[in-house]
Amino acid sequence: MPELNAQSSQIADLLERARGHARAAADEPAKRAYLDVLRQDPTCLDALLELARLALRSGHRSAASTAYQQAIFCHPDDPTARVNLGNLWIESGEFEAARAQFEAAIAARPALAAAHQGLARVLTALGEPDAAAIHWREGFGAGGFAPQPFGGVGSGVAVLLLVSAKGGNIPTRSLLDDTVFAVTAFYAEHHDPALPLPPHALIFNAIGDADLCAEALRQASTIVARSTAPAVNPPDLVVATGRAEIARRMAALEDVIAPVIALVRRDDDAGFDALAYPHLFRSPGFHTGQHFVRVERREDVVAIADLPGDALLAIAPLDARGADGRFRKYRAMLIDGVAYPLHLAVSAHWKVHYFSADMAGCAALRAEEAAFLADMPAVLGPRAVAALGAIAAELDLDYAGVDFALAPDGQLLLFEANPGMVISPPGPEPMWDYRRAAIDRALAAVKRLLLARVATTT
Repeated sequence: MPELNAQSSQIADLLERARGHARAAADEPAKRAYLDVLRQDPTCLDALLELARLALRSGHRSAASTAYQQAIFCHPDDPTARVNLGNLWIESGEFEAARAQFEAAIAARPALAAAHQGLARVLTALGEPDAAAIHWREGFGAGGFAPQPFGGVGSGVAVLLLVSAKGGNIPTRSLLDDTVFAVTAFYAEHHDPALPLPPHALIFNAIGDADLCAEALRQASTIVARSTAPAVNPPDLVVATGRAEIARRMAALEDVIAPVIALVRRDDDAGFDALAYPHLFRSPGFHTGQHFVRVERREDVVAIADLPGDALLAIAPLDARGADGRFRKYRAMLIDGVAYPLHLAVSAHWKVHYFSADMAGCAALRAEEAAFLADMPAVLGPRAVAALGAIAAELDLDYAGVDFALAPDGQLLLFEANPGMVISPPGPEPMWDYRRAAIDRALAAVKRLLLARVATTT
């Protein structure tokens, strides 16, 4: 028995040491201390959960998922890891897997609000609004508030984070350092004006998809109007960032080539006949290439049959191929009016995303990206750099992103510009070390922006 007590005391000391490092944002010493705990007791639930949270803070989603799954294996009746894993899987679009975790969490603890909130989000994404409504009520009762874990010292900077129950939100895990910001998420559709707002020093409007979230943005405007705190990305500005509207607005800017985008109803044969082919079609409100197809000829429009929605965005494609025949997509973040290079994705496929691009397998492409990150003006040239500045001024948002390519004459080929873009830390592999400084600069710029806004009111 004394030996067991000594081991328990040692584990408690190691756990407190890990927590101290985590509160001080010393991630590497914290990780080592949590691993020391797990070497003593591989089943320690607190260490597994907190190590997962630490991994997420530095962008290591796979490591976080592994820790959560180990916690579930060791503690199948504890719902905490299931809820966290479900939320992680929502972010990656694995809705059925997330659903199973939330349902298991509710079976273990029927009144757990966070599990009902997660299941409601999943059911909303899966197109089951009636079932989702039941869990929204169970998850929130009166009001749509969801306090997030805070891992810092003291009370932190109180942030009211406006989000939509439908999705289409800016991923803010990497933006809102949980050792600095104490965040309460507020699902805007569940706003009850009779209820007081939680104490907050700043509002961050994370509702980023104007095509999907019209009602949430209307409610968000009402919430912002109720508060005297500064608001980042005011909802009234985000409303004007739907894909078709952005293309129209940006096409008027010098040195910006924007696609022609029209909303076409499925039953509008004349509308489809009037398009020049090839043409791109996508369902409004979806991202990362989901429900997005290329149709080469009018007679091939049957390819859109599986796309959800009664109306589709018809997009005239821009040719983003380089001299090597590959398609290129640059991304720059616009933070407080300044453009920060974030990545370059190069792919043999017209639908270019970093996660599916050719970067990992080609050192030459990584070198090309490294040059862009190190000296964006030199790579893009003066016309495209000026165009980025014009886009930032036209958007007038605190936080947004621009996906684009370069025309042969140096003009900017615009794919999209909106607030819904994520700053994702790279994987842990050494091949990505060249990306870390640029991403750190962008994240640091966001933190400066938020703290500066708070400072203006204190």
